[in-house]
Amino acid sequence: MNASPSPSPSPSPSSSRFLLFVSFFVVVFFLALPVTSISAPMADEHAKLPPEEAEAEEAKVQIVYVDRPEGADPEEFHIRTLGAVLGSEEAAKEAVIYHYTHAASGFSAKLTLKQVEELQKQAGVLQVVPSRTYQLHGPSTATHRISII
Repeated sequence: MNASPSPSPSPSPSSSRFLLFVSFFVVVFFLALPVTSISAPMADEHAKLPPEEAEAEEAKVQIVYVDRPEGADPEEFHIRTLGAVLGSEEAAKEAVIYHYTHAASGFSAKLTLKQVEELQKQAGVLQVVPSRTYQLHGPSTATHRISII
C-alpha cells in the first residue's frame, strides 16, 4: 500500500481575507507609530510660540545686495559679512545659496527675520529683500517659471 500524503486543507477565502486585513492594519500601525512619536513633540514646541515669533524663527531665502570694497574678493566679502551675523564663517558658508558677482554684488541665503535685521546693520549691506518666484502668463510648465533667488 502506497501512502501518499493527504493534501492539507486550504484556507477558506474569508479567513485569507481576514488575515490580509489584520496584517494590513498591523503594518500601518507600526509605520505610523514612529512618525507620531517623533513629530508630535516638535509640533508642540513650535505651537507654543506666538504666531509672530514662529514666523520670525522660520528661515527664508533672502537676497542681500552689498557694496563691496574695491579689490576685495566678492565671495570672501560675502562670507565675512554674513559670518559676523551667524557667528562663524563656516555657518555663513553653509547658509549661502548663491553668490552674485557680475551685474551686482551680493548673495542669497536662508535667513530668519532676526538675522535679516542684524545683517542690515552691517557695513556694506545695501539692501536685503526676500527671494520671489514669478509665474509668466501662459501654460503652467517649468519653462515659464522664473525664480529670483
